[in-house]
Amino acid sequence: MSNSPSTPIRWPAEALWEALAPLLPGFTVEVLPEIDSTNTELMRRFRGSPTVEPRPEPLLLVAEQQTAGRGRLGRQWQSRRGDSLTFSLGLPLAPADWSGLSLVTGISVAESLEPFRSSQPSQTGKPRIGLKWPNDLWLSTPQGERKLAGILVETASWEGVRYVVIGIGINIRAVALDPAAPAPAVPGIPPGSLQDLLPGLDAPAVLLRIIPPLVQAVQAFERFGFAPFQARFAARDVLAGKAVQLSDGTTGTAHGAGENGALLVHTAAGMKEITSSEVSVRPVAAASAQGARPC
Repeated sequence: MSNSPSTPIRWPAEALWEALAPLLPGFTVEVLPEIDSTNTELMRRFRGSPTVEPRPEPLLLVAEQQTAGRGRLGRQWQSRRGDSLTFSLGLPLAPADWSGLSLVTGISVAESLEPFRSSQPSQTGKPRIGLKWPNDLWLSTPQGERKLAGILVETASWEGVRYVVIGIGINIRAVALDPAAPAPAVPGIPPGSLQDLLPGLDAPAVLLRIIPPLVQAVQAFERFGFAPFQARFAARDVLAGKAVQLSDGTTGTAHGAGENGALLVHTAAGMKEITSSEVSVRPVAAASAQGARPC
C-alpha cells in the first residue's frame, strides 16, 4: 500500500551523511515533500542567479513527489509518493573522459539491489536486473522485460568547476499506468517493480542501500574511466546479441559496450559506435515500459 500524504516517510539522512561526509567534504542531504524536478533544482542551485552565489557543493536531493520529472530526450515521467524513489546527486567531478558515466551509475545501482553472490538468476542464467544502454534498468519478470529505473546525467560548468547531476528514478511498488500520461513504447505494458524482486523494501531502505556504493563508483570512474566497469556492464547487458533499431532508422545487432562506453552495433555498413545519449536505441519487436524518473 502506498504511503498516504499524512504518513511521514522516515528518510535515513543522518546515516547517509555519516557514510558519505568522509568521501565528499561538505556533503549534505536534503529531502523535499514536492518539487518540479530534482535535476532541475540542483542545476538551478549550481548556476545561481544575479543575487545568489552558485553552489557547487556535493548534495543529495530527494523528492517524495515530482511534478515535472524529466527523462532522457526531454521525456516526461510519472512518479508517486512512496511508490517511487526519485533523487538527484550533485557533485564536482573532473574525469578525463565523461563517456560511460550513466553506465557506471546503472551498474552500481543494479549491483547494490541485486549482488551477484545472492542474486536469483532468471531462466537465462543472467541476473534479473539488467541494463539497457545508456540509462535504463530492466527487470526480468515472467511476463517479460519491464522498465525498473531510469538515469539522467547532466553537467554544467562555472569558473573552472565542472558539476555533474545524476538523477535516478526507481519504481518501488507496482503502479497502474496513467492513461493521461505520455504513452510507453509498448502500450499496455506496465513498468517493473522492485518489490517484485525484493518484497517489503521501501524507498528509504533502497536509498540507503544504493547511495554509498554509487558515490564510490562515481569516484572510481573519475579516476579510471569506464574500462574497469566494462565486464560488469556486459554481465547485465540486455541488448547484447539482439537486433536493435536506432532513432535514424538504422538497424543492426548490438555487440555490447566498448572500453569508452560506446554501444557497438553491427549494421549493414559495418560496426558502428554509438556514443551520443541523444540517440534512441530500441530492441526490434520489443521496448521498455515507462516508469518513474527522477530528474
